Amino acid sequence: MSNKISYQELIKQEYKKCMDSPVYFMKYYVKIQHPIRGTILFDLYKFQEETLQAFYDYKNNIILKSRQMGISTLVAAYSLWLMLFHNDKKILLISLKQEVAKELITKVRFANENLPTWLKVKCIEDNRLSLKFVNGSQINASSTTKKSGVSHALSLLIIDEAALIDDAEELWTSAQPALSTGGNIIILSTPRGIGNWFHKMWVGAEEGVENGVGKNTFHPINLPWHLHPDRDEEWRRVEGEKQGSAKKAAQEFDCDFLASGDSVVDLTIIEFYKKNKVRDPIEVRGSDRGLWIWEYPDFTRSYIVSADVARGDGEDFAACHVLDITGGSPTQVAEYKGSLGTKEFGNFLVELATMYNDALLVVERESYGWASLQQIIDREYKNTFYSSADLKYVDVQRQLTNRIYSEEKKMVPGFSTNLKTRPLIIDNLAHYFRDMAVEIRSKRTCAELETFIWKNNKAVAMEGYNDDLVMSLAIGLWIRDTALRLRQEGMDLIRSTLDKMYMNKMDQTPFYKTRLRQVGSEQWTMKTGQQGTGNQNVEDLQWLLG
Repeated sequence: MSNKISYQELIKQEYKKCMDSPVYFMKYYVKIQHPIRGTILFDLYKFQEETLQAFYDYKNNIILKSRQMGISTLVAAYSLWLMLFHNDKKILLISLKQEVAKELITKVRFANENLPTWLKVKCIEDNRLSLKFVNGSQINASSTTKKSGVSHALSLLIIDEAALIDDAEELWTSAQPALSTGGNIIILSTPRGIGNWFHKMWVGAEEGVENGVGKNTFHPINLPWHLHPDRDEEWRRVEGEKQGSAKKAAQEFDCDFLASGDSVVDLTIIEFYKKNKVRDPIEVRGSDRGLWIWEYPDFTRSYIVSADVARGDGEDFAACHVLDITGGSPTQVAEYKGSLGTKEFGNFLVELATMYNDALLVVERESYGWASLQQIIDREYKNTFYSSADLKYVDVQRQLTNRIYSEEKKMVPGFSTNLKTRPLIIDNLAHYFRDMAVEIRSKRTCAELETFIWKNNKAVAMEGYNDDLVMSLAIGLWIRDTALRLRQEGMDLIRSTLDKMYMNKMDQTPFYKTRLRQVGSEQWTMKTGQQGTGNQNVEDLQWLLG
């Protein structure tokens, strides 16, 4: 009896090994296109093997990754493995850009074309964004839309560069029905700041990990640059310099949420405030518990109350800050965030500003702000901020309670946030935090700052978040640096003018001269009658003493 194994039996054994292990399949049969070495076998690194095994072991995986780790190629090869060895598998890749989606399909196609004949499955549909095999398995790729992945039940959903997708949360919600029959999911991305959907999913995956999965049922896989065996500190230094900034390099290679992203205020600074400045208020007031107080009014100090009025549709909040502006760094002593209506908010602001030593009350006047301002005006609050319609100048004298002067100069109440002023106040806000020149105590304010980002060159809140506290703070800090400075300059100018008038008077020969009186009773006498005539009398004034 021969011990020789037939060719057919050898193929059968190899086929089974490939079917049982995606790692074995890739290491021995999948070919990829290397940018320098050309077509080579996909000889997996250890971290790639472990990642691939996680695809096999866990239903849902989320990958926080560095650039240039070969993970996109790994996902393509895993997709091919699913399609070859399983019938009727439906895979959908969603990417930010269609070109990236096409690239993954190209990788799947290339790997399949370079397989041994006995491993290949006939392709019956082949175009740039999809492949379908004769066994019913298929892969489709598309760029992101809110309804991506909704049409059909899926075996595997892949979301690439999830941190960059603006509508990721809506996409995830719409994809749930397609995965309800038992489909798996792979989410992968480099970090792009905190607060976005990818960050929230990653935090959920890391929290409460038990049996390899977090509280949101995802298995977290962290792949920073140093896991790659061909890279060292010198590589990191050189590649980091190519990115042009430390922040960009941290995003691309270090998997650091805090050092990445497009936040207006550096996330590491916000983290410093959270650890060293933020504290619980000493009192919480209001039926909605929206007013937080850290310091009670001090009659020796000056305050600003700066407010942003809610639209009233439930999508944003009425918000304000009380800032102590006496001396050095402005300090947050109270804060409100809640759902008061415009009239109620106007009344609330008058009471709050009055409590804090008749603070300068600054209200953002655009749109809904007018309703609150009208209530403030009707109540004749005496220290309301006025400015010109285009904010070229502020009403310094108005702050000294001269209403008529303001009306003559066509001043209007409130602060206007528009295309001209918005960049100014946000830049000023960023400078304050960069220099750590403002004292912030509120975790609510810090939370809004974390999700306040640059998008299309405009500073806005991330989708699903608010910036009411951020904008009211920005207005308050700007007023502190402009209106009050101009008021002080006006007061200094008046004082200087009076001083000059006094000095000039002292330098001139007096028009009236007085003679020194002798000490004694004569000092209480005064000549009366017409001078230069003989009709003068002397009157005793001691009766004035009683």
